[in-house]
Amino acid sequence: MIKEVDELEINTIDASKVAKMFLAGAKNLEAKKEWINELNVFPVPDGDTGTNMSMTIMAAAREVSALKNPDIKSLCKAISSGSLRGARGNSGVILSQLLRGFTKGIAEYEEINVMVLSEAFQKAVDTAYKAVMKPKEGTILTVAKGGARRALELADETDDLVYFAGEVIKEADRILQKTPDMLPVLKQAGVVDSGGQGLLEVLRGAYDALLGKEIDYTIEGVPTTGGTVKITPQAEADIKFGYCTEFIIMLNKPMTDGQEREFKGYLESIGDSIVVVADDDITKVHVHTNDPGLAIQRALTYGALSKMKIDNMREEHQEKLIKDAQKIAEQQKEKEKESLKEEEIPVEPKDVAFISVSIGEGINEIFKSLGVDEIIEGGQTMNPSTEDILEAIERVHAKTVFVFPNNKNIILAANQAATLVKERHVIVIPTKTVPQGIAALVNYIPENKPDENEISMKEEIEHVKSGQITYAVRDTIINEKEIKRGDYMGIGDDGILSVGRDRDETLKDMIAQLVDEDSALISLYYGEGVSEEDSEKIVSELQTAYPDLDVDINFGGQPVYYYVISVE
Repeated sequence: MIKEVDELEINTIDASKVAKMFLAGAKNLEAKKEWINELNVFPVPDGDTGTNMSMTIMAAAREVSALKNPDIKSLCKAISSGSLRGARGNSGVILSQLLRGFTKGIAEYEEINVMVLSEAFQKAVDTAYKAVMKPKEGTILTVAKGGARRALELADETDDLVYFAGEVIKEADRILQKTPDMLPVLKQAGVVDSGGQGLLEVLRGAYDALLGKEIDYTIEGVPTTGGTVKITPQAEADIKFGYCTEFIIMLNKPMTDGQEREFKGYLESIGDSIVVVADDDITKVHVHTNDPGLAIQRALTYGALSKMKIDNMREEHQEKLIKDAQKIAEQQKEKEKESLKEEEIPVEPKDVAFISVSIGEGINEIFKSLGVDEIIEGGQTMNPSTEDILEAIERVHAKTVFVFPNNKNIILAANQAATLVKERHVIVIPTKTVPQGIAALVNYIPENKPDENEISMKEEIEHVKSGQITYAVRDTIINEKEIKRGDYMGIGDDGILSVGRDRDETLKDMIAQLVDEDSALISLYYGEGVSEEDSEKIVSELQTAYPDLDVDINFGGQPVYYYVISVE
């Protein structure tokens, strides 16, 4: 029986307890993600801080849940690797860096005490601040720093982890409540920083696990490194391969790309639902097959096996995970398509390739016409993860790869992906909008060296002014502009420029603020909810209003944003 919180004293925790605390923190964040989304300053329909942070930490949680009796090193590697690769959006990348620094701080200790935790908090903050080029106070970074500062003070005051953790959370919350005083835009909107709130929810969930509260630690979904898929009796007739087989190969030497493809190909010949994740020293394997021995025998040619687990799926009876099996099938189809693409890749990599994040069918085609090799769909409404970008870099098979994030909330994830690539030259052009990405590609000169093109493209995007038209999902006040739910908003590079009840008038008001005496071209990309007739009407009005400027319009097909525009 657990004593009252004020009577409970814990001086050390082990890897098992740390794993439970991490999973509890992840699940608490996931449960609060929609509420955190609503804290976003801009009342846009795709406010996504909570979603990005949740998807980031849940990627790591799936890695952790796949471990059986982990030691501290394997646990830290799962948390760090899972969150780094699963990171989405600026908030998710910063959270992954906090976790990366924290795990570095505890990885060498089998028993964690107050002193170790205090040092790990400092390492977490230092790592996260270094990852952000221009750290801004009043954000998740500030909340983390406040908690770490209090942890340092407490290290000299107590050995009790319960008291220590409770006080750190109180200080983090106190700093969070002060974020509106640090960022006027938060105060105007009447909210605290959403990223800081997300971090606080992680800490609160972990604290509940430390206290021994009853928590469901089950993480739904198949882990990226394996995990058992349980099928209901009703689905048994559809099971083609009955044994869920998982293991880790302790590699004799790192797998080459060719060996990894060959191994995947062999597994595909004896089963399905295959996941193979290769690292320098280990490869994690998950496969459904009717003969686990065949998979094991082939794996032994690459090294010794560990963490072996075989389940007869026809004996499993958990209805709620049937959807996960369906998702695996869909993912497997995508992997098969990608495998076919890989077979077509020439042995010699090409010199240069382009990867662009895009937001709509029409804009996809524009990027392809400009020579983009790989489109990552997502953009503002669903930020791609670091892993998504890494996979795209792998698919293009080039010596130099240019990446165009085309969204300020994806730049950090792209930069993080670039740091994880060892054998290729990855150049991230920090495009914050689709028009900037288009302008950069238009100005690429094949005859120039990659570094020369990097310089010229970065210079070119500075000359592009961008804007977007969307609608407000709640009442708020930003930059002294009163916004009502349902209003149209014109959002420029530095904030909201226009607000109104009429979409076209709001668009024209925004453009008027972007056009100056040096402007020569207005480009519009119309999205979902705008007809071709609507777009032609607005173009006619703009041509009349700006007779000395060229006005160009294209179908973008993007969701949420009626128009994406640029002025150059």
